[in-house]
Amino acid sequence: MSLFIPPQSSLAVPFDGSFDLSSHATFPEGDVPSKKSLEKKLKKQVKTISELQRKLYAHDRFSVLLVFQAMDAAGKDGTIRAVMSGVNPAGCQVFSFKSPSSQELDHDFMWRSNKRLPERGRIGIFNRSYYEEVLAVRVRSAYLANQRLPQADMDNIWDERFDSIRDQELHLARNGTVVLKFWLNVSRDEQKRRFLERLKTPEKYWKFSKSDLSERGVWDDYMAAYQSLLNETSRSHAPWHAIPADNKPYMRYCVAKVIADTMQALPMQYPEQSAEQLAQFDDYIIQLADEDK
Repeated sequence: MSLFIPPQSSLAVPFDGSFDLSSHATFPEGDVPSKKSLEKKLKKQVKTISELQRKLYAHDRFSVLLVFQAMDAAGKDGTIRAVMSGVNPAGCQVFSFKSPSSQELDHDFMWRSNKRLPERGRIGIFNRSYYEEVLAVRVRSAYLANQRLPQADMDNIWDERFDSIRDQELHLARNGTVVLKFWLNVSRDEQKRRFLERLKTPEKYWKFSKSDLSERGVWDDYMAAYQSLLNETSRSHAPWHAIPADNKPYMRYCVAKVIADTMQALPMQYPEQSAEQLAQFDDYIIQLADEDK
């Protein structure tokens, strides 16, 4: 079965394992359009995505899965809200994955996300995802202990999980789910600035948690985990995109453009009507017109 390969983006993480996180900018390089210009460009991409979602639904052969991963305060929620603002809510599903429940811990690590995969014709969005199993769980070993796994030797668990994730994403691609993954790359300094803003703004108090500070204490461990997963799981049929996240308008536009470009490349069309059906349309038009007589 042939796979749909999303068009190559300049922001895509290489597929050969050569991605170096330390050399990847968190702020866009070169001449960057103004905030107003970026918002205008974003609006155009959002309109394109909205139009293509209708075609996706009518064609009913593909689905799209958007995976967002990032450190806290990188802007996942705001990006999802801004990019998907024009899409019919009936054609879009958003799921956030936090600490697993006891029921979820009684299943394999992909189970809870598998239940929420998008149906054909729809766009599914994972705000965090199964990738937490090779991120937070890798950095915080206590999380792994809670999973009560049968293996006596855990030395190979991360390689095994990468195998499972690659197999799952290939399976999805073979069956018509287009997987696009976005790592919103925020700098430690910018995260600090955003945390301080939250602590000084009453309507943003709810966004801050004491645990946010403890996660900053293992920043380097998270960066090492990100580099590993990006190199292990960026593939042509399920690419990762490393998006500079210190400039929110630029980040949102980049995400929207990748989605729009990918959906435009999908081989989909509105259902065609036969000559017999078209002939019946003429009769229906006459019947409807006669209602006013």
